[in-house]
Amino acid sequence: MFRRTPRLFAATLAVAALALGACAEKADDQPSAGTAAAAYPVTVGALTLDKRPEKIVVLSPTATEMLFAIGAGPQVTAVDDQSNYPADVPKSDLSAFQPNAEAIAGKNPDLVVLSDDRNKIVEQLGKLKIPVYQTPAATTLEDSYRQITELGTLTGHADQGTDVATRMKDDIAKLVKDLPQRTEKLTYFHELGPELYSATSKTFIGSLYGQIGLTNIADPADADGKSAGYPQLSQEFIVKANPDFVFLADSKCCQQNGDSVKARSGWAGLTAVKNNQVVALDDDVASRWGPRVVDLLRVIIDAVAKVPA
Repeated sequence: MFRRTPRLFAATLAVAALALGACAEKADDQPSAGTAAAAYPVTVGALTLDKRPEKIVVLSPTATEMLFAIGAGPQVTAVDDQSNYPADVPKSDLSAFQPNAEAIAGKNPDLVVLSDDRNKIVEQLGKLKIPVYQTPAATTLEDSYRQITELGTLTGHADQGTDVATRMKDDIAKLVKDLPQRTEKLTYFHELGPELYSATSKTFIGSLYGQIGLTNIADPADADGKSAGYPQLSQEFIVKANPDFVFLADSKCCQQNGDSVKARSGWAGLTAVKNNQVVALDDDVASRWGPRVVDLLRVIIDAVAKVPA
């Protein structure tokens, strides 16, 4: 949903789903015992629901993944045209980028979950008396955990929400703990697209790499924050920085891979290329902040762990 335009990515992730590794698949396929008779009304922030929502419209791929992971999938009656996970989501022609209140209302929802208030859609839906819960782009893992648990509360799956968030925390802690200790940090370049936009350590995706102890070559390119954490780098900048790893978050959208990276002018001499440390990520997983963050971390950590400490 957010992969091609870094500023859009920045606005919605601020961009950005692999199973909770083992964790997400367990969450999708085998949600834990539900909150069979959740008490209503429930309140999250300024939103109060008098009864359990049974016709939820979702305009955010990340929120869609969260809802299905916590067992609220059967209550989701329509999702936006970018939601593609899990495979059996009730996809519609609703756009999250250009939300249309009339089209959304036509689905007769009793709850709308969206990420961004585009076109003042929240106000428009409010006038139609349609409850809205926002899941803005996460900047930290804590944001992800909070959104998952709040969705659990709103949908009558509080226990499952807490369970999914707890398993994410535990899985991430274990992945990080098992990493080999290094005396010198490895460096990386995270590629959002062939136009060489990247994400600094101050972004959600950058914070994940930070947990692994990697150094981001993009940080100096946005030291003043004018690029909102998503600077566009030059070929020369990247070649000079010579990262140990290149992580490609444009492998699906733009067919980037180790060969295409090696073919770029001056890139064949990069340590990442010479040591076969160009890693293709799943674009969707790398651009969402839901349960499959665990899977993203697992792919990155598996690659890093192959480098001798």
